[in-house]
Amino acid sequence: MLEKEKKCIGIIFGGESNEHDVSVSSAKTVFKALISKTNINRFWVKAFYINKHGVWLDNDQSLVLLKEKRKNETIDKYQVFPKREINFLNTIEFKGIDIWFPLLHGVNGEDGAIHGLLKFTQKPIVGGGILGSALGMDKILMKKIFSHLEIPQVNYLDIQNQDLSDDKVKNNLSVEIIEKLKLPVFVKPANSGSSLGISKAKTRSEIIKALQKAWEIDSRIVIEEGLDVRELECGIIGNLKLTASEIGEVSYSTDWYDYDSKYSMDNQIIIPADIDSQISEQIKDIAIRSCRALNIYGFARVDFFLEKISNKIFLNEINTIPGFTSKSMFPMLWNASGLNIDQLVAKLVDISSDL
Repeated sequence: MLEKEKKCIGIIFGGESNEHDVSVSSAKTVFKALISKTNINRFWVKAFYINKHGVWLDNDQSLVLLKEKRKNETIDKYQVFPKREINFLNTIEFKGIDIWFPLLHGVNGEDGAIHGLLKFTQKPIVGGGILGSALGMDKILMKKIFSHLEIPQVNYLDIQNQDLSDDKVKNNLSVEIIEKLKLPVFVKPANSGSSLGISKAKTRSEIIKALQKAWEIDSRIVIEEGLDVRELECGIIGNLKLTASEIGEVSYSTDWYDYDSKYSMDNQIIIPADIDSQISEQIKDIAIRSCRALNIYGFARVDFFLEKISNKIFLNEINTIPGFTSKSMFPMLWNASGLNIDQLVAKLVDISSDL
């Protein structure tokens, strides 16, 4: 088949967020799936790597990174560009893209920023739109909507428009947190991913340190009660009709599911999770309802807590651009549900074409 008869998929990856390296790994997986024996006659790829300074590299340079077999071996040489004026409008060749596949985790990706830019090209985009991405990324707005809809969540407080460089403010907030929530608590930046900037706090002094750590990433912060829970996850794909995957569980040896445990080889992934079928159906139903509530479509991973003592389900968060790395739950969930990685990536491209 001639290249012009195939669909050109534009992969965008890297970025300035603190999940840059995860994005590169995800893009490599998707690229490999798009050019696999299963898909090579359907797709060809143009790639756009954004370095840690926000500088866009052209297709030739970006493909070098995607074809690299070792883990991000040459990536450092592309970080030498200083931060300078925006360069993609006049030097990056967007012509010929049929469908965009953004894989920017975190800020400027999952928050809908890249979707807003790509919307001007008038080409389909794999994944959700601007609104769903922004709401799914922002833990405060997400939780407020879910509270209104009575979707079960752990008790929480949110902090906005506070100057946490002031020790007095942090001290006052720590007192309020202890008064209103049961310890331990988790302190999280409202807009971040891969558990970056999150701390578990058991004392007032730990809360103050956790507030400072989260504030360095985002001025808007969420504090949640820490329950004794199991971590369950569900994949969602579709647009007018959303479909839920099998439910998976992550078993980890650390005290909680932090960044290191998320990308550790020591984790045990159990798919399907060893849970009652009724609980499984409840989780799938809540996953679909919550995505609908936030206008999330295309694909997403919905994370849940299952309290050990009560078997109560709590929605944790929705990831609108979940990872596609070798250790990522989203492709594992769909593999267990009957779609291997090559089929899954092709399915997501097809879904975007139907919008």
